[in-house]
Amino acid sequence: MKEIVQKENKVLHEIAKEIPVSEISTPKIKKVLKEMSLALKSQSDGVAIAAPQIGYKLSIFVVSGKIFHKDFVRGEEAFKEIPEKEIPKDIVFINPKISKLSKEKEWLPEGCLSVRWLYGKTYRSKKATVTAYDENGKKFQRGASGLLAQIFQHETDHLKGILFIDHAKDIKEELPNKNG
Repeated sequence: MKEIVQKENKVLHEIAKEIPVSEISTPKIKKVLKEMSLALKSQSDGVAIAAPQIGYKLSIFVVSGKIFHKDFVRGEEAFKEIPEKEIPKDIVFINPKISKLSKEKEWLPEGCLSVRWLYGKTYRSKKATVTAYDENGKKFQRGASGLLAQIFQHETDHLKGILFIDHAKDIKEELPNKNG
């Protein structure tokens, strides 16, 4: 499995390359998507991952299907075990562009699989709309509010070489509870 690279890795600070639409369904991109999905599933607290986080300078992010499960709750009990067969499919965003952000913003708690174990507050729009291509090269648009809108903004930042700690406040380290 591909390792999730950490904040010191230069790939996280570079602008990701767009993928020609004609190459979306190639074995190379399918392999990258599979590696992203496996890396994301390996992290119980992960809700999304961008290609640069596993070392690829490609404009792709994947949102975990678990955030769409009826029992998913953000917070302390957010990542209780949900049976694999009940988890909705991950959603793939290739060449994503935020086409709309609400003017209304709020400070939200945020972390990142590539910035272990730092957490802080980021100022994010409450709503966001993304236009992207799916894993079959079909263009789509998806609007979101709440956690999904935050994910859209966090992941598109990754594709621009921006980490949440570059603009967060109240950053602190929170090591995982080994007893939990």
